[in-house]
Amino acid sequence: MRNKVLRQVKRSSFAFATFIFCVGFVGQAIAAPKAVLWPHWQTHDANNTHMIDHSAWDRLIKRNIMSGPNGINLFQYRAVTNADKEKLRRYIIALSKKPISQFNRREQLAYWVNIYNALTVQVILRHYPVESIRDINISPGLFTGGPWGKKLVTVEGKKISLDDIEHRILRPIWRDARIHYAVNCASIGCPNLQDKAYTAANAENLLTLGAQQYINSPRGVIIKDGEIIISKIYDWFQTDFGGTEQKVIAHLLKYAKPKLKKHLKMIGEISNFTYDWALNGVPKISQ
Repeated sequence: MRNKVLRQVKRSSFAFATFIFCVGFVGQAIAAPKAVLWPHWQTHDANNTHMIDHSAWDRLIKRNIMSGPNGINLFQYRAVTNADKEKLRRYIIALSKKPISQFNRREQLAYWVNIYNALTVQVILRHYPVESIRDINISPGLFTGGPWGKKLVTVEGKKISLDDIEHRILRPIWRDARIHYAVNCASIGCPNLQDKAYTAANAENLLTLGAQQYINSPRGVIIKDGEIIISKIYDWFQTDFGGTEQKVIAHLLKYAKPKLKKHLKMIGEISNFTYDWALNGVPKISQ
């Protein structure tokens, strides 16, 4: 009897240890990826003046984005026609065939932002209806979730995922915190998917506009009961925003409107973080 009890205790202890290990592993797996350069994509040609055509993507988002509450741009996934889905597919294929390493940096920035956002919309459309992009569990690996790790496109012979574009190309090459306001994760808590395509000519303005829109909306910053509550983006990617909470606040101050700026200066410290993973789609009742 004593041996039987000991065996049960050992099994319980092993199960508990396994559970703790798995929880810890999952916690690590869902942590925000670090910016680690993929050296292949460093190459560019500053003298190349050729422009990439993003008009197909521009038309698609102009037709399907509408303004929602609190300045949120909502996408009408349900209203996208089969013809538009085919145009989106052809646009992504056309981009994938570009020798992007031969273009200048400004064209490359617009290219990577647009292909990221176009691929994200395509993933949602292929699995629609879904309540959250996190429900699309197509990434490889036992403890991974969402679509971000899935190789979705091949460029210059390299298979590329959304994670690759954001964390191995855009973040480490441009080292601009405003990148987080450009790439869209199809969620309410995410910065806006703009209603126009990025181009070499408008990228700088759109990056700043994205920062202003987000920081001055409840998705970015909430002042409540004398406390500052901000998006988890600033926690996940704190290193990109200066590395400390005070540097994050300094970043927020740069784009905050006067009233918000006053509160940020008065309070001076962050109390909590928030994020809404609900899909950035137009509710059915509105269509």
